[in-house]
Amino acid sequence: MLSRISSRVALQAGRRTFGAPAAALPAYPDYVLNAPSTSVTTLDGGLRVASETTIGSETATVGVFIDAGSRFETEKNNGAAHFLEHMAFKGTTKRTQQQLEVEIENMGGHLNAYTSREQTVYFAKVFKKDVPKAVEILGDILLDSKLDEAAIDRERDVILREMEEVNKNQEELILDHLHETAFQGTGLGRTILGPEENIRSLTRSDLKNYIDTHYVAPKMVVAGAGAIDHDELCNVVGDVFGSRVKGGSAVDFPIEPAIFTGSDKRVRFDSDDKAHVALAFQGAGWTSEYTFPLMVMQSILGSWDRTSGSGRNIASKFGQEVAEHELAHSFMTFNTAYKDTGLFGIYAVAPDNKLEDLMWYMTSNLVRIVHKTTDEEVERAKTQLKANMLMTLDGHANVAEDIGRQLLTYGRRLSLAETFARIDAITADDVKATAAHVVNDQDHALAAIGPIHGLPDYNWIRRRSYWLRA
Repeated sequence: MLSRISSRVALQAGRRTFGAPAAALPAYPDYVLNAPSTSVTTLDGGLRVASETTIGSETATVGVFIDAGSRFETEKNNGAAHFLEHMAFKGTTKRTQQQLEVEIENMGGHLNAYTSREQTVYFAKVFKKDVPKAVEILGDILLDSKLDEAAIDRERDVILREMEEVNKNQEELILDHLHETAFQGTGLGRTILGPEENIRSLTRSDLKNYIDTHYVAPKMVVAGAGAIDHDELCNVVGDVFGSRVKGGSAVDFPIEPAIFTGSDKRVRFDSDDKAHVALAFQGAGWTSEYTFPLMVMQSILGSWDRTSGSGRNIASKFGQEVAEHELAHSFMTFNTAYKDTGLFGIYAVAPDNKLEDLMWYMTSNLVRIVHKTTDEEVERAKTQLKANMLMTLDGHANVAEDIGRQLLTYGRRLSLAETFARIDAITADDVKATAAHVVNDQDHALAAIGPIHGLPDYNWIRRRSYWLRA
């Protein structure tokens, strides 16, 4: 028997630790209040099906979102989730690799996948009439992948070449180093691709065991957006996945706690003329009371690139100082949330002779938020945050991804009205309290690559994270 729940909830729902009463919030325009609803159905066994229909659309995106990524691996099988992402397209018991590729191409469709630290996603973009076929193909590659031994051996070199490309991308590399040092000894500290020795040694049995352990109903959501008929989607998903995935309760799949460690990892080489530095504090998980204030903090600090047209006229005070004193080529503030923790910080690319000045201004602006955040800054940041959220929802693929991620992290889809209400309820005092909790006199994690002999040591930066009123 199907049980159906609605994604629309009262704006007052949940404990309001930060912000004004809901009754004091402004009225929203129709595009917020009348945004398409998300239909959610839980099938027998616990598999959830969620969709948002766009009237008049002729295309759709449908994906399978799995609550499993590199965080759920062990040292022995680290890299398995990403390896499976590659193997899913190498043929099933029903389709060879060529037949799969030809079938998708003849549909005019697009089939892809990605792996993160906490989620694995397989998705298809197709015409409206091909949604049932797309679901069937997704089920085939997830549940009946052939995992041919010869194909596994061939794919090892492909993944190793991918690793080489990732290691050439300084932004990806430094964020891997940041996770490694911030969450050392825990699942979040491991890389998504896994170490080279695992890529060379993972067996078919390792991959099959990962599927049997993690591709289970309570950890899976099938999400669709665009030209989707929700009842039809539920019926197709039930036929394809229904009896094939193991049921159970979410409590049957505990996660290893993520322990934040104040530390740094520095890789010095002087052959480059730019240093890459990421400074982070322990942030908040998706359901934390600090999550939305951290989003506002991220907007306040902002991002900047010297090739942009804003120059010194950027709204961010930190951005103004970086531009005025030519401290960096670029910087961006990041707020990465996981189930139970997160990383909040700033990533910058800068010349080595500016690193000490850059870190002085960076830490000054981080701790400034504790006592000197203004109402004007907060209101501007909230407007920017809402605009960015709306822009990220352009397109069916982005909507489907938002649905799948929220069902896995929140257990439901937050309506646009509720999301905006949570943002609008945040005050300058809320942001200050969050900054005091996350930044002020707190240990940090740092990763740095390149010509970094001018970068201050850990204790210098640690002392700078304390607000001095003088």
